[in-house]
Amino acid sequence: MNNLDLSNITIILNAPRYPENIGAAARCCKNMGISTLRLVKPERIDMDKIQKMATHEALDVVESMTIHDDLKAAIDDLHYLAGTTARTGRRRRPSHSPRELATFVASLDKETRIGLLFGSEKWGLKNHDLSLCSSVVTIPTSNFSSINLAQSVMILCYEIFTAKLNSPIIKRPRLATFREKEGMFHHLYDTFEKVGLFEKQTPSYWMLNARRLFNGKGLTAKDVKMVRGFLRQVTWALKNARE
Repeated sequence: MNNLDLSNITIILNAPRYPENIGAAARCCKNMGISTLRLVKPERIDMDKIQKMATHEALDVVESMTIHDDLKAAIDDLHYLAGTTARTGRRRRPSHSPRELATFVASLDKETRIGLLFGSEKWGLKNHDLSLCSSVVTIPTSNFSSINLAQSVMILCYEIFTAKLNSPIIKRPRLATFREKEGMFHHLYDTFEKVGLFEKQTPSYWMLNARRLFNGKGLTAKDVKMVRGFLRQVTWALKNARE
């Protein structure tokens, strides 16, 4: 028995279709010592089927899981979010292996709240969902890349669990929460608009690229404050230049 403290890990299932997969994912969480499970717009909630797949041992995970109507609400308090995808390509962000992710996550202290995001069994995660993530993970496979939702949850949880067994904790500055970064992105949008950037390209083009740039950097709370301070100074300079 290895009683590691993984209380800072949250599993998020985005638009899961089958209650059996929710229950199986809860069981995977329990196996690896993870207690926090969040659902975003589940297609169907059938507690009998969920509890049957979770088994008696994981009922506490099922009973404490939360359901959200919006992905942003489900990740609002997290500092680091890893999204999973089987689809890679030129227009998608570079991805890491589960082991590479686990090595990094295992080095973070327990005050850093980490989310592992999994998409729908049918569609996976869309580009917009992945743009909200700090990193992207792809599970390597042979000739058949489609992996059952609960199996994907188990693979990532297992890798983090085993990495935690022997990984030293590295004290780092506090990462910015999703809420703090969203405030920065709203501020960035307003500044882009004021300097006329949207006259050349659509807002979605600039904001998607801004999210890819900043979300991949592991921004600290101090970084976000510095960026927003710079944006305030830009706004002040524009206002004074027009007077």
